Amino acid sequence: MKYIVNRNPNNLSVARDFDSLFNSLWNNWGIPSAKVPSVDIWEDKKAYVVEAELPGYSEKDVDVHIDKHVLKISSLCEAETETKNDKEEPNYLIRERSCRGFERSFTLPEGIDEDNIEGEFKNGVLTITIPKVPEKQPKKIDVKFKK
Repeated sequence: MKYIVNRNPNNLSVARDFDSLFNSLWNNWGIPSAKVPSVDIWEDKKAYVVEAELPGYSEKDVDVHIDKHVLKISSLCEAETETKNDKEEPNYLIRERSCRGFERSFTLPEGIDEDNIEGEFKNGVLTITIPKVPEKQPKKIDVKFKK
């Protein structure tokens, strides 16, 4: 039913509503799907790296910030607000693409250098490099014994 387009402009809204309900039940069993970017997080000896897939976004659409030791990646979708402001809504026949805002949050581990975090956005992939603070080596204290 999903890919059959009814070309009769005078169709009953009950039939259209039934088709919409039936299609939504088969898509994710009626549970709205969350559109959040997929991420890979890995580490080496010097840093943690977060890579987020953001196809269709540009670097101006994405906000990355740290607050109280939490890394947040978020975006608001401008296309949704533009469509709502238009005087006339387009008559979609099939609408599978959606533009939604998102937010992902990650609690950062201890021992990182928050002041030197770097980000790069290239080919729809956001890469955030979070450097580790070098481990403090035990300090040897010379103890002098009195005789």
